[in-house]
Amino acid sequence: MRSVVLDNKGQLCIFSDEVDIKKGVRQGCVLSPSLFNLYTEYIFREIDDVPGLRVNGENINNLRYADDTVLLAESENDLQNLVTIIEEKSEQYGLMMNTKKTKVMVISKREPPKVNIKVKGKCIEQIEQFKYLGQLITTDARSDDEIKSRIIITKSAFTKLSHILTSKRVGLLTRLRVMKCFVWSQFLYASETWTLNKNTEKRIEAMEMWLYRRMQRKS
Repeated sequence: MRSVVLDNKGQLCIFSDEVDIKKGVRQGCVLSPSLFNLYTEYIFREIDDVPGLRVNGENINNLRYADDTVLLAESENDLQNLVTIIEEKSEQYGLMMNTKKTKVMVISKREPPKVNIKVKGKCIEQIEQFKYLGQLITTDARSDDEIKSRIIITKSAFTKLSHILTSKRVGLLTRLRVMKCFVWSQFLYASETWTLNKNTEKRIEAMEMWLYRRMQRKS
């Protein structure tokens, strides 16, 4: 493993001079995700006991997927503490927080209060919505905006395949399978996390009718 990671060289374009690669993991290498996870695990072990959210008796203060990280806290002070520790430990291990991509969001049923979370003395931008792993998260923790977005994406996917989905030359069962694989999959992404109400249920039913009527070429 050491021989795979150390003494790497790369080229910016074909026939150019080789460049020594002294930092990071190899792009596209099957070992890279595991090595990165091992490396960052040492950083995040430093916040194991820092208060986050209590879920079924467990303290959850961070969510990680590849190099995307969410820090969770119930108060402004606890969140600032998490950010400060991660910032300091990351620098010790040669990693830097990307302050331009780092945002803060308060989840609240009421008007979310303003908070001042700082990295290197600079306040992080506070936002009202954020797309995380392809899903739209909003300050009210409702799924209305995400479902609206999914409906637009789903209708677009249907339109791109309309030459197949509306064709009388293709059997109905085949068209239904195609729609399930390439259209409904777009809509149902991360649907397990949705919170539904009567209005969103009506929107979903209306979209379903729109799809099937278009498939049958009915306006």
